[in-house]
Amino acid sequence: MKKSFLLLLLCLLSWVVGAQKKITDKHITYQQERMVFKQWDADKFTPNPGFLGLNPQYWITWALHPNYPKTDLRPLGPLGPQTQRLMLAAAMQNTDNIYKLHADTLRNTALSEASTYSSDLAFADPLWLMYYRNEFDSLLNQADADMLSGLSPTEKQYMISSGLLEWYTEESRALLERLEIARSTTVDRGSRIMAYHRMLSEFRKLSASWETKKSRAKTYLAIRSSAQKLRAGEVPRPASPKSDIQIANDILKKSKL
Repeated sequence: MKKSFLLLLLCLLSWVVGAQKKITDKHITYQQERMVFKQWDADKFTPNPGFLGLNPQYWITWALHPNYPKTDLRPLGPLGPQTQRLMLAAAMQNTDNIYKLHADTLRNTALSEASTYSSDLAFADPLWLMYYRNEFDSLLNQADADMLSGLSPTEKQYMISSGLLEWYTEESRALLERLEIARSTTVDRGSRIMAYHRMLSEFRKLSASWETKKSRAKTYLAIRSSAQKLRAGEVPRPASPKSDIQIANDILKKSKL
């Protein structure tokens, strides 16, 4: 019973499928083609007027809207809504690109200005890294023990008691403070480099003056010791002082030797 029913059902389905026939209406096909992808061809608006415009099907179809064949309604036509949307999207994209280029230019300018003025990047300045950092190294890493290096205990005591060490310490610390201010202040790079240049010149003069004072300390102590011995009578005085002529003659004799 079940097998007979299934066989009958299969036969019925095969008859239905075989009975289907593709229905093709050229009027609908033409309308689909011109609305989707083909040219809006007014000659393919069917039914045609016929001989002397006496085709009744034409009048029944197009009498109520005669301008329809003349109006291109394709979405992708030259003036179609989809074409207008695509053109508008392209124009907006072009505007967005212009705005993006302008924003990128402003960003790059801002970054360039920030890198030029910001003190946060002063430590990475190439000129500071390659030149000024090495020139200011003795000032940046200055130690109190190194200030009197190379001097004897007597000379060190003289430099301290005379106030020369205190003077040099104050001057070097003031210069170091100015250098740190120049490195931490928000200012354009050119002004910062010029400040480095001026302070480097001052530091070199200060260092040269300090080295001169250190080298003259031994000479001054020797002169002071001789003067003290002379005043104490430890050194015999000459019987009679020499005249200027005698002194000049002695100098000439020594220069000839």
